[in-house]
Amino acid sequence: MSNPQALRYTITPADPAAHLFEVRLRIERPDPAGQRLAVPAWIPGSYLIREFARHFVAVSARAGEAAVALEKLDKHTWRAAALPTGQALEVCATVYAWDWSVRGAHLDASHAFFNPACLCLRVLGQESAPCLVDIRPPAGLRDWQVATTLAPARGRAGAARQWGFGLYAARDYDDLIDHPVECGRFTRVEFMAAGVPHAMVITGRHDADCERLAADLAAVCEAHCRLFEPGGGAPPFARYLFLTSVTGDGYGGLEHCDCTALIASRNDLPHPGMDCANDAYRGFLGLCSHEYFHAWNVKRIRPAALLPYDYDRENYTQLLWLFEGFTSYYDDLALVRAGLVTPGQYFDLLAKTIAAVERGPGRSLQSVAESSFDAWIKYYRQDENAPNAIVSYYQQGALVALALDLSLRSGRGRRPVTLDDLMRLLWTRYGDGQQGVPERGVAELLGELTGRDWSGFFERHIHGTEALPLTELFAAAGIALTRDASGAPSLGVKAAVEGNDLRLAQVLSGGAAHRAGLSAGDVLVALDGLRITASSMERMLVRRRAGEKVEIHAFRRDELLRVELELQAAPADRVKLTPQPRASANARKLYASWLGQAFG
Repeated sequence: MSNPQALRYTITPADPAAHLFEVRLRIERPDPAGQRLAVPAWIPGSYLIREFARHFVAVSARAGEAAVALEKLDKHTWRAAALPTGQALEVCATVYAWDWSVRGAHLDASHAFFNPACLCLRVLGQESAPCLVDIRPPAGLRDWQVATTLAPARGRAGAARQWGFGLYAARDYDDLIDHPVECGRFTRVEFMAAGVPHAMVITGRHDADCERLAADLAAVCEAHCRLFEPGGGAPPFARYLFLTSVTGDGYGGLEHCDCTALIASRNDLPHPGMDCANDAYRGFLGLCSHEYFHAWNVKRIRPAALLPYDYDRENYTQLLWLFEGFTSYYDDLALVRAGLVTPGQYFDLLAKTIAAVERGPGRSLQSVAESSFDAWIKYYRQDENAPNAIVSYYQQGALVALALDLSLRSGRGRRPVTLDDLMRLLWTRYGDGQQGVPERGVAELLGELTGRDWSGFFERHIHGTEALPLTELFAAAGIALTRDASGAPSLGVKAAVEGNDLRLAQVLSGGAAHRAGLSAGDVLVALDGLRITASSMERMLVRRRAGEKVEIHAFRRDELLRVELELQAAPADRVKLTPQPRASANARKLYASWLGQAFG
């Protein structure tokens, strides 16, 4: 359709107590043969079919005063009856919103949050049409504000002002659903970074030190901007917004082009008088860093397989190790470069990532490229066998980035480059969003940068499951990587406390429990005739030796099992990274170029 007229959405928190939004859509030029409408099945950045249509309570349509029949074609698609040419179609949807996550929509008397993908019907055939969005307050709650990076619909009646209700605009449907919205009473934390206004809004009760938060976030954002624009150029947005909901215990984020939606524990935020950043606050800064880096890597630099997005079904790519894994590498590295964590603290974070990957037998079965492709059915739908079958494209992808960065900095190429140079080349080549990164394109870019063939590395470590040579790579930076065991013999399980029961949540392939025939879901009862609990298991095991046989009683469903189990040696799954005092001058130089700090 040429020169399509704007689609107009009106979003009202109609019944906060029942968690119901009313969303009205006016289509000036519907398809005269019968306009089709659809709800996205997923949201970009979260690779799982979410079935947002299941929250649509009612959908109706009118043309003027007359009702228009709607036929449901499949789980998330409707078709309106044919209309005379020139007659507008109005659709009204009632949507249930009680999903407190960064992906969904949530409404009660305290606030309203929504991703437009959860509320706004897609007008098939008119996805490129401009959109107007009238965001209205709930009745009786006029003191609420609005936080969104949607652009005010300037020049139109009822145009919103910043932080206010009213009329907003989006270029098209893709743009519309890339701007989540928070409404309510929230704290605003505003700061400048790289010459661009930034803000964090915090919804929920908290006692955060907002001045410290602003200063630390500015340092993180500027570190990322320097990476992509080392000459001091502006970032690719005119304004950036962190939408943060705090709860008693929460963690998560979802990236967008100009903002991110976050959920965090209120105890993750810095409090007045905090001397040094604790682990919780460093974790929160790492989350903010991760989502901010996505403004370049995945929102603008995109896989070719996801251009354009198909909102009706899975969109497959083998490149999530690049888009999520490399982002996971740079999120904590930026904290070092920003001076917010010490190199020692950073090495502890790297060591935890290495240990987490090495504990999972699945790393020898699934490549990180396969993990990326199967995210839709495996990574986002993990079960009790997940450690035995999959590897995380976040964690293993971060280690691939680390290995490439240290390899490049060690001079493994005809020209001296770093992973930063690769990211800048990706940004220059693909950052306009007009073409995406080919599935096998990263090795070619590395070859272009370095004059070296990287296909072997990619076949072994990305499309294959060969372990990365991390010990040697760290040594080139003057850092010793060591592994040791925790001491107590191991059952080869992960256990979970459920009430008074100690239930096996996961049984690792090849471990003592696996060899003895125990399974996930079994409830441990006794070891050598003594009751076993979460608190007593470690005490019992530390008094025994690897190779010793013990008698285990357990319930499987309601049947009592007795098995003989041979304890295995504790795995060497404690990783430590230690700078070596006798490191060479070249190693010290590599270390300093990598972390931006002198060796030590």
